[in-house]
Amino acid sequence: MLMLDFCRETANIWSLLGQVVLIIKIVIPLLLIILGMVDLGKAVVSSDEKAMNKAVGTLIKRFIAAVVVFFIPTIVSALFSAIGVIGTNDKADYNICVQCVTNVNGASFSGETCKTLSDAVTGNITKQ
Repeated sequence: MLMLDFCRETANIWSLLGQVVLIIKIVIPLLLIILGMVDLGKAVVSSDEKAMNKAVGTLIKRFIAAVVVFFIPTIVSALFSAIGVIGTNDKADYNICVQCVTNVNGASFSGETCKTLSDAVTGNITKQ
């Protein structure tokens, strides 16, 4: 395996990583917001003003954390794109890695999808 074909050869791993990132990007923010709402509901039912203020503060912090968790993959992708343009000799191979992680639904990139690349790696279709 040449280093210039690293992303092409490891497309299955990048695709799996993309699916994990997508799940984390959705589940963690939802969990944080739901837990914050439950805490706020408990404080409202208890009718304690101090507990309600604390619960509102906790809900706001969890909401901010949920937004940050949702946007971390986008921020990291932008940083790696900036670094990748400078540091890689084979930009097409680098773009295959990015495609597999960020686009798990399989929209095409330069005529190839990550699924196509994964099939080529596993031998389901011939790689040209």
